[in-house]
Amino acid sequence: MDRWKQYGGLAGLFAVCLAAGLWGFTSTGGALPWAKRSAQALQRGARDGGGALIDLSRGVLVAGPIRKGGMMLEFLGIVILLVGFGIGLYVYVSRSGRLDDSERTA
Repeated sequence: MDRWKQYGGLAGLFAVCLAAGLWGFTSTGGALPWAKRSAQALQRGARDGGGALIDLSRGVLVAGPIRKGGMMLEFLGIVILLVGFGIGLYVYVSRSGRLDDSERTA
């Protein structure tokens, strides 16, 4: 396939995605409703005082739609998956680091 056809196809796909995003942004009212809601939440939080995300007496705070929508099991699965991935990545890097150190000394 010609390189310029690939670039043209990528540019066309980018233009379509940009137009769809712009259309969705303007059809939902843009950022103004979200900005107002965010400002209210920040002002309310500053007025009430902050709190920790993890409090041993309360547990871990989870967003309302996740908690109320009955998706706690899925959320827990994703958290476990990410923790497992992080531990696996740590073990992989620590083992490959030891191999590189032994190769350098030899």
